[in-house]
This record gives sequence, C-alpha cells and structure tokens, in this order.
Amino acid sequence: MRRAMIAALALVGAPVAAAPPARPPLTSVSHLAVYAADPAKSEAFYVHDLGAVKLPDPENPAGARYYFSPVQFIEVLPLPAGAPSINRLDHVAYNVADAEAMRGYLASKKVKVPAHATSAPDGSKWFDVTDPEGNRVQFVQPPASPPAIPVNPLSSHIIHVGFIIHNRANEDVFWRDILGFRPYWFGGMKEDHPSWISLQVPDGTDWLEYMVVGTPDTLGIPPTMKAADLGVLDHFSLGVANTRDAYTLLWNGDRLKDQQGVPKIGRDAKWQLNLLDPDGTRAEIMEFHAIGKPCCSPFTGKDPEK
Repeated sequence: MRRAMIAALALVGAPVAAAPPARPPLTSVSHLAVYAADPAKSEAFYVHDLGAVKLPDPENPAGARYYFSPVQFIEVLPLPAGAPSINRLDHVAYNVADAEAMRGYLASKKVKVPAHATSAPDGSKWFDVTDPEGNRVQFVQPPASPPAIPVNPLSSHIIHVGFIIHNRANEDVFWRDILGFRPYWFGGMKEDHPSWISLQVPDGTDWLEYMVVGTPDTLGIPPTMKAADLGVLDHFSLGVANTRDAYTLLWNGDRLKDQQGVPKIGRDAKWQLNLLDPDGTRAEIMEFHAIGKPCCSPFTGKDPEK
C-alpha cells in the first residue's frame, strides 16, 4: 500500500510533456512580390489597367504595394543590383492569423525560421522561410485595422499565385505535409503529364499552383528558359464572376494597351484572360467556376465564390 502511494505521488509530480504547437489558421493569399525595371510603367499597369490602389510599402521603402483588397496586394520592388537576371519573382506570401504562432509551429517541424517575426508600423507582422527548392515564402499577419480599399470593379480577390518548381514530391513535404495545403486540381498540356498542380490553403479557397519545369533533380531557372516563358509561369490570378464582363470593362476603359491576350477557356475549363505587366509577369483574370469538365483531374475542393 505504501509503495503504491509513493508511486502515485511520483506520477503527480512528474513533468508533463508539452504538446507540440498547433498550426494557426492559414487563410488566403497575401501577395506576390515582383521586380520591376521601370516602376512608373508598373504603376500604370497595376493602377490604371488593373484598378489597384497604390500605397507605401512598409516592408521595403523602395517598393510599392498595389492593393486589390485590404489584405491582398502585389508588391513591386526595384530590380536587384548586380548581374542581370530574367527572374522577376521575389517571393510569394500567405495570410495567417498569428505570425508568431506560425513561426513557432514551423520551428517545431524543423523548418529554419528567423528569431522573431518582423513588426511594421501599420501593425502587420511577417517572416520569411524558404521551401525545399529555395523559393522564398512569406507569412503575413495582417494589421488589426487594414487600409480601407474600395471594391475594385475588375476584381478584389487574388485567388491564387504560381511559381516554378522541379520536384513535386519534395515540395509536397513542405506545402502539404507541414502546412496542410489540400489538393484542388492538376493538369497540363498533356493528359498524362501533370505540370500544373493546384493546392488550396488549409483554411480557405485560395491556392498555390506548382508550375513544374525541368527534371526532379534540378533547381532554379532552367538555363534554356526565356524571360517571357518564366514570366508566364511565375504569376498571380484575379478572380472574376464573368470574363466577358471583365474584358468589356478593360476594353471600354482603354486598359488593354499592348496586350495580346483574349478570353479563352483553359484546360481547367475556366474562362480566363492573360495579361502581362511591363516586365512580363502574368496577371491571369480567371472565373471562379469551371463551365464544364476540366482536363486531367476533377476539382476536389470548393471554388472561391467572390
């Protein structure tokens, strides 16, 4: 009896192992950050043509933010100094409920993270990591009082961002296994060769699109890739209810200068319109819903609604 009591007291006093940190909600695309050779031309495209609202960039004073909603924007940065490169992508970013909690969660999964999140004067917080192929990924906690951005008649929703990858299995370890992104659709120009893989955020309907290039054992921009092709692959998408209405709005507003794209139905059976910013980064205007059966695979997640 005495031994049993001693054992019980020992258990009561024993330290309890701390539960691993939970992943905080990861809700939507925050932004795509791109480089610009001529900021004035980029401003004309994002403000005049796409209808975004320009505001200062608290992350980089040399850059600018072009808002489509209070918590979604395109960040335009000056070209880095040094040897010229065809790359125009700096990073992709997603909104999270708590940046510090996400940082702690990723650290618990052995992802290299900074010592703390960065705080901005507007109340937002963010930090950067890299995915298995070295792509820079940012997690943003929006400010408690985001900027008042009027509804954009063209689109107020960045529904997805995409960038080149080489090894789908390696990327899935980060995006699916650790972050909890969910399959949405996959396809490509060939039925049996999926090269566009869409994964939705775990707590929303926005998505990431892998643009698979090269071979699984390679990294970075393929040496034979042209700047125009890279700009098409590294892209963002604005959701619309009706592509014809969007095209009409742009046409009547003289907002299609030097653009060659016309509305078409993509392999995912969604109407879309491809526009290019002055540096070749693709702005894809895409309907929320498919009009019929897509190629290659069914949709396995809920579409954005607006």
